[in-house]
Amino acid sequence: MAIDLTSFTTARVGLGRAGNSLPTAELLRFQLDHARARDAVYAELDPRELPGPHVLVRSAASDRRIYLRRPDLGRVLSDNSRAQLPRGDYDAAIAMADGLSALALHRHAAPLLDALMPLLAKEDWRMAPLTVVLQGRVAIGDEIGELLGSRLVVMLIGERPGLTAPDSLGIYVTYDPRPGRTEAERNCISNVRPEGLPYALAARKLHFLMREARVRKLTGVSLKEDASRLLE
Repeated sequence: MAIDLTSFTTARVGLGRAGNSLPTAELLRFQLDHARARDAVYAELDPRELPGPHVLVRSAASDRRIYLRRPDLGRVLSDNSRAQLPRGDYDAAIAMADGLSALALHRHAAPLLDALMPLLAKEDWRMAPLTVVLQGRVAIGDEIGELLGSRLVVMLIGERPGLTAPDSLGIYVTYDPRPGRTEAERNCISNVRPEGLPYALAARKLHFLMREARVRKLTGVSLKEDASRLLE
């Protein structure tokens, strides 16, 4: 019995063939998906579409073209933005950055936080004000967390678009954030969207990592997710 693989995945499988090439419909679909991915990379983030209230800051990349050409500038705050972050004594800070897909933030940040905040409300978390970063990359969360005086930073960021996923949201968790942290010192939850990792499960994974990071005072390769405990 033939199995229709397209019923199990949105990946580009079972495309068919027309001679030595793709059928016209599939070729046109590929071109459309490619255009959507390019549009997602260049799209500007609209802070009004994100949860609030929040503090709006910017990276050192002054516009989108500079941001794409100079990744290093997207990892640090602009001089003016540093003074806008209110320092306190916080257990965790949540920052949201456009990354390579502002569309991901527009679509998924609010429902993810709606699923997460009730889990945190059951415990004693001192949360810093929400932060939104324009032209930001993952590592900018380290500077934000340090300036806020937070022991843990959670970065919600638009991931690099794929041909079938221009709106994939990534989550990065870093304990004791400060500039110079490496990727090995973070935990990542990827592909948060209805067609990938659902909001409720992503929120449970994030809550688990936040709770364990606070207890064990670390994140990264030394902190492993216990999938069985997520089902409790």
